[in-house]
Amino acid sequence: MTPRAPALGLLLDVDGPIASPITRSIDLPEITRDLVALAAAGVPLVFNTGRSDAFIRHEVVAPLLAAGLAPDARVFGVCEKGAVWFAIGERFGPAGIGEVHVDRSLAMPADFVDEMRDLVATRFADRVFFDETKHAMVSVEQLTSIDTAAYLEFQPVFDSLAREALQRRGFGVQRLDDVRPDASGDVQWRIDPTIISTDIESIRLGKDLGAARALELLSDGGELPVSWRTVGDSRSDYAMADWLHSNGYSVEHVDVRPADGVPEKPYPIRESASGAIHDEAGAEFLAGWLREVS
Repeated sequence: MTPRAPALGLLLDVDGPIASPITRSIDLPEITRDLVALAAAGVPLVFNTGRSDAFIRHEVVAPLLAAGLAPDARVFGVCEKGAVWFAIGERFGPAGIGEVHVDRSLAMPADFVDEMRDLVATRFADRVFFDETKHAMVSVEQLTSIDTAAYLEFQPVFDSLAREALQRRGFGVQRLDDVRPDASGDVQWRIDPTIISTDIESIRLGKDLGAARALELLSDGGELPVSWRTVGDSRSDYAMADWLHSNGYSVEHVDVRPADGVPEKPYPIRESASGAIHDEAGAEFLAGWLREVS
């Protein structure tokens, strides 16, 4: 008998819907509990994030293993917006993740990486840190010791210096809110400011590439879900649902921070009925989906 396809699959951003954007950890125990229960019910889970594999190992995988993630669960991580991917589960030992795959063709130039590291160390170490765990992207993140308003006031200064450093090397540079150019043009790199960081990355990276990686991973191990739910806290996260919809999959997107504005899309968009945001909204939706599949 052919195994029945899962009724539901989840493609989840991490910062915001799962981990608190303030503490950068999973603060609500019901989130871990319900993720484990959903996986046990046969729901494939893919964390599609700009975070590194090291971050996911420590802040997501470790709590899932401690909560009893089933050995045969279909759980995967797609990190750095599609540049890095791996399987998750206790079958991989104490670290909980399988072989980490990295697409090196998407990595930033080494001399630019070095310059950004030095820039943070010499000028901005009291406000941000340089994320040494990234394989392809350059990420500079707000210290939790400073408040959001102070960080967002400083962020454009760093972003401008990063743009200048790329232009000095002869590269075109795109901000995320620019019109997306053809990847074959002279623009190779993108600056993506978020509410807690700035990511500098190949324009080929994005949550749409992450969605494509996710389906490749799931296709190797069983039937694909009948319907998808994508979850995020920024406008760039809609690219997950855009990709799924454009490739013929049934999808609904959950926006856990709709204050940025909810765009018009050809698929359903959901917000928390209670008005909750970030991980509190994420917890609400996970609990609801668990009731559905149970």
